[in-house]
Amino acid sequence: MEQKDQKLMYRCKIFDVWEDEILLPGGKAITQARIDHKPTVAVVAINDNRELILIKQYRNAVKKTLWEIPAGTVDSLQEAPAVCAQRELAEETGFKAGKLTPLYEGYLLPGYCNEYMYFFLAEDLFPEPLPPDEDEFIELQPVSKTQANHLLQNGDIIDIKTALGIILADRHIKDGI
Repeated sequence: MEQKDQKLMYRCKIFDVWEDEILLPGGKAITQARIDHKPTVAVVAINDNRELILIKQYRNAVKKTLWEIPAGTVDSLQEAPAVCAQRELAEETGFKAGKLTPLYEGYLLPGYCNEYMYFFLAEDLFPEPLPPDEDEFIELQPVSKTQANHLLQNGDIIDIKTALGIILADRHIKDGI
């Protein structure tokens, strides 16, 4: 397939929406929309009590308050994902990690979006708060592994990055979370 043309339809702080004209192998041209998204990070933070630090925040796109792990957008191409992970952790929880371990990385919705997410495990937490983003109103909630599994099984955690992050962290840690 070959891209013949592209048109910027919308631009905002973290993504652009494009409409592309694609030439198929048979010669037919089609139009497809795509979202060009900045890279993102997600952080599974474990405190000294071996609890996951979850956050609850309202998400306008789904009109619900969700259980999530700390996450956010890489500010610039110069900001390394690990630096972004520490910043987001500090902004959303008031902690930084003494030990930050990469767990996984990949595309979230490659059918129409190029958002690439880096997952990290944060351990050996120490207080170092940063001011939250002006649009963030976050409630912190440390939960045990049992509580986290209960939230997953009952459908209380409906954010895919959070579910995947918890599963990745649990598999990474020898004795589990």
